[in-house]
Amino acid sequence: IFFIIYNSCNPAAQERLLLNTLGLPVRPRPRSHGPVPPLLWKMLRRAESQHKASDLCVVSEFGVRGNIVRFVQDQGRVSSGPSSHCPECVERHLFFNMSVLESVEQLSLARLELAFRGDRPSALSASLFRVLRATLKGVGRDGARKLLVSQSVQLPCGSLRLDLTGVAESWRRPGANLGLALVVQPSPASGAPWRAPEVRASLVVVTLNPLHCRSRRKRSAYYLPVTPSNVCKPRRLYIDFKDVGWQDWIIAPQGYVANYCHGECPFPLSESLNGTNHAILQTLVHSFDPKGTPQPCCVPIKLSPISMLYYDNNDNVVLRHYEDMVVDECGCR
Repeated sequence: IFFIIYNSCNPAAQERLLLNTLGLPVRPRPRSHGPVPPLLWKMLRRAESQHKASDLCVVSEFGVRGNIVRFVQDQGRVSSGPSSHCPECVERHLFFNMSVLESVEQLSLARLELAFRGDRPSALSASLFRVLRATLKGVGRDGARKLLVSQSVQLPCGSLRLDLTGVAESWRRPGANLGLALVVQPSPASGAPWRAPEVRASLVVVTLNPLHCRSRRKRSAYYLPVTPSNVCKPRRLYIDFKDVGWQDWIIAPQGYVANYCHGECPFPLSESLNGTNHAILQTLVHSFDPKGTPQPCCVPIKLSPISMLYYDNNDNVVLRHYEDMVVDECGCR
C-alpha cells in the first residue's frame, strides 16, 4: 500500500487511504514532542521481539484485552488557591479528552497516575473528586462532586494510582466529561512549612479495536531466500517513514521490512509454491490455453504484525499494534 503514495497522481487521497488502513482519521500533527513514558518503550520492545508468537490483542502488563495503549495527557489547570474554609488547600482541575477514542474501540482499562514532587520531605493529603456538574465561582458545591479517593502522600516523591475505567467509559457520552477535581493540603500531623507540590497527571487508557485484532497461530520467523528466481516468492521491501514524510509524528520504528510478493506460478506447481487445488487446476488449463486462462496470482498467504509508537493530535503518546503488515510467505492463488 505504501507504493500507492509514490505512484498516484493524487498523493493526498492515497495518504488518506493509508491513514484509514492504520485506523487514523487524519494525519497526526502534534504541537510538541513530550517524553515517551518508559513503560511504552518496554512494551514496544517486548512486542517487537514476540510478534511471531504472542497475542497482540492482550496487554500483559495490565492483564486486559487490548491492542491500543495511550498515555492521555491532562489538559486541566490550577483552578483555585487557598480559601477561607481551607486556607492551605490548593485545588486543580484535571481533564482528559476521551474523544481521541474511536467509537469502535472497546475500553478495557483507564488508570489515573498522579506524581507529586516537593522540595522537602513532608506529608500531604490528596482528595480526588469527580465533577458531576458545573458550578459558578463562590456557589456551594454540594452535590456537584463525588469523592473518589482520599489518601496521604509522602513527599518529596509520592504517587497515587486509581482505576477509573468505569468513570472513563461514562465520559465517552456527549457532555458527560466534566473532569476531576484534585484538592491537596498538608497532613494534620505534618507540622512542616507548607508549599504546594508539583503535580503531574496522566491517564493510561487501554482499548481494543476488534477490526484490527484476531487470533493467529504461532509460527517461527520466515527468512526470505536470497537466490535469484522468477518463481513466486517474497521480495524484500523496506518502508522508511521519513520517505513518506511521517517522521514528525511516528516515534518508533523509523521504518520496517514490509516485503511484497512477486513471481510466476508455473506449471506444474511445486509444493513450495503453496498452491491451492484451484490454482493447480488453473495452471494446468493455462498450459493448454495460455491466452484464454491466466496463470494464478502470486499473493501473500502469511503476514505478521508490527507495532507503532506515535504522537496523536492531542500530543498523547500512543502504542498501537497492526495486523498483516509484513509479508512472511507467498503462494499461488
